[in-house]
Amino acid sequence: MSMEVVRSLPDPEAIRAQFPLTEKQLAAKIERDQQIQEVFSGKSDRLILIIGPCSADREDAVLEYIHRLYRVQQQVADKILIVPRIYTNKPRTTGDGYKGMLHQPDPLRESDMLAGLVAIRRLHTTALADTGMTCADEMLYPENYAFLSDLLGYHAVGARSVENQEHRLVASGVDAPVGMKNPTSGDLTVMLNSVTAARHPHTFLYRGCEVKTTGNPLAHAILRGSVDAYGRTHPNYHYEDLTRLYDLAAEKGLEGMGVVVDTNHANSGKQYLEQIRIANEVLHCCRHSADIRSMVKGLMIESYLEDGAQKPEEGKFGCSITDPCLGWEKTEELIFSLADQW
Repeated sequence: MSMEVVRSLPDPEAIRAQFPLTEKQLAAKIERDQQIQEVFSGKSDRLILIIGPCSADREDAVLEYIHRLYRVQQQVADKILIVPRIYTNKPRTTGDGYKGMLHQPDPLRESDMLAGLVAIRRLHTTALADTGMTCADEMLYPENYAFLSDLLGYHAVGARSVENQEHRLVASGVDAPVGMKNPTSGDLTVMLNSVTAARHPHTFLYRGCEVKTTGNPLAHAILRGSVDAYGRTHPNYHYEDLTRLYDLAAEKGLEGMGVVVDTNHANSGKQYLEQIRIANEVLHCCRHSADIRSMVKGLMIESYLEDGAQKPEEGKFGCSITDPCLGWEKTEELIFSLADQW
């Protein structure tokens, strides 16, 4: 067993300098930040849709998808705020498989993390420049937050990371909403402890510096279902689950905490077409409970240009190479339907 240093990588400032924000882009970022934050603070009644591919695999297809989302956003802006997913890191249960654009900017080639850092910065910057839409990414590696911190409008901490101390501490210093997923076991207390930790101020070591944070009041929960000891999936988006979460949050002093419901993963059993039914059921719950309506801030949906998934070598444009996703026609229809119901 050994660890070999391949090369030193540029610091975040050097990568950011290659793709700096213009005044126009910075103004768009500030405006979007306010819109997104108003949803999670309760000042806005719009529904957040964090929607897009399971993982960003190629720049051209992801940008085509985001341009389509932008056109739909103009038509539903009074009801829905769309935050495109550009997930450039992919957690792997066994450690094997495609780990995302950060590792492999070309899924068919070997890992190249220098090229990956440039690729993810360029992709997020281009999406903002083209559409004025800031996007979401997963905080899989907290130390990489600085490479994209001036671009992202939303961060998610995954089910395998939510118990990690560094994720919680870094989330406390993020100036954007951070969603904490329930762990794969489904333990809601673990998730709420993570939300609490992210909302508190901390002092800790980060990228070789002692840093201090003020706490993130927009930290919130993400329900993604669970997996039991026998590998069976169990959803946690039903009315009873949402009511229980509301009560648990109140018991922990987290009144006003928001929740985003992940319609895929263990909630759907990775049956991607079920996302449509699940999204509709969550909105049905909102219509029957003022408490649930006040708590639900959005939905997380895995969607791309084409239905399903493929192996990387198949090369179908806009088809996921990780978890299966809803195709564009179903996605567009679902967004309009959700806007009509909200």
